[in-house]
Amino acid sequence: MKGKTGDLQRLLHIVDAINEINNYTLNTDIQVFLANSMMRFACIKQIEIIGEAANYITPETKALFTSIEWKQIIGMRHILVHEYFGVDFDLIWQVIINDLPLLKQKVLLVLSSPL
Repeated sequence: MKGKTGDLQRLLHIVDAINEINNYTLNTDIQVFLANSMMRFACIKQIEIIGEAANYITPETKALFTSIEWKQIIGMRHILVHEYFGVDFDLIWQVIINDLPLLKQKVLLVLSSPL
């Protein structure tokens, strides 16, 4: 699905994936995260989904919302999928704690804007 309708769906997928990660990591800390492989890999899968959705957002929409770091999001997805053996779980935790809440705010702003 291309175009504005597809972009809306993909933006919603990003929000859903962030919400899933928030559910997985609710009331936890980095020690629990690092000790729980199921939690780590579930979070990685959701970050991959975020990157895949971002990859298919149209260039026009990306150009309208340059405050979102589209290339970095997509780049992280590529690393997680293709370089899975070298994943830095401390970095993933920092993304979950620091970057995803801000990304969610930005995507919600996009969703409230006319595309």
